[in-house]
Amino acid sequence: MNWNHIFRAVSALAFTTLMVSCGDSPSESGGSSPSTGQGSGSTGGSGTLPLDAFYNVANIYVDGDEIVIETTDVPDHGSPYFVDASGTPVTGWEDYTGSNPQFNQNFNRIAAKTVTFRIPLNPTPATVTQTTPLGAMGVAVNGVLIFNQYAAGFSPLGLMEINSFDQYNGHPTGQNQYHYHIEPLYLTDTLGVDALIGVLMDGYPVYGPMENGVTLTGGDLDAFHGHTGPTPEYPDGTYHYHVTADTPYINGDGFHGVPGTVTNN
Repeated sequence: MNWNHIFRAVSALAFTTLMVSCGDSPSESGGSSPSTGQGSGSTGGSGTLPLDAFYNVANIYVDGDEIVIETTDVPDHGSPYFVDASGTPVTGWEDYTGSNPQFNQNFNRIAAKTVTFRIPLNPTPATVTQTTPLGAMGVAVNGVLIFNQYAAGFSPLGLMEINSFDQYNGHPTGQNQYHYHIEPLYLTDTLGVDALIGVLMDGYPVYGPMENGVTLTGGDLDAFHGHTGPTPEYPDGTYHYHVTADTPYINGDGFHGVPGTVTNN
């Protein structure tokens, strides 16, 4: 991701976001035996979420009509946020190697948490849509939490937030929950810019910024930052979200589908 592109995307907001970032905000803290499960899919196709795509989670299985994903929220990549309470580097620590000259590490750190998602096995479009919450609205395939496009108080992401993102576009909250608000560069670099990179709480998958050789923008997508069509995992088509370099980055005006639940222990 080009940081200049991101800076342009939020430049109009820069003067309104000199406030507490999500990293310091309390408001953003966010069965059966394992089975692969089969069932009718979402809008326009069939099939369920490919469970084997989630490779860095504590547990993932089908329980009735739900997929249960348990994660410790510890990324499988390095970060300058792998430090202890005193700021001393621990296992996983990696110096900042990104391209943002304004990088400003926040005072939080990565710490293992127990986070459990229960999402629909067969997602369905919502009749009345629900706003995505502050805190986790989904989970990436590497077990890292996915947050929406807002900082504390539902204020748009500004330079204070963005400048604290590490080289993989993640950072921790004041409760030490590591998360992505925007494109998770480690995943799109290693899996591909068109790859499946996660799922939101409504059960619909999230893909990288490219589709059929085209880099998408928010203007190519609907109000929820998604659209319906075939993907490698859903050849018959399904509704799915995309990451883009412009707002709302991952999700738009609420969940397209009926969301499940997330529990922080």
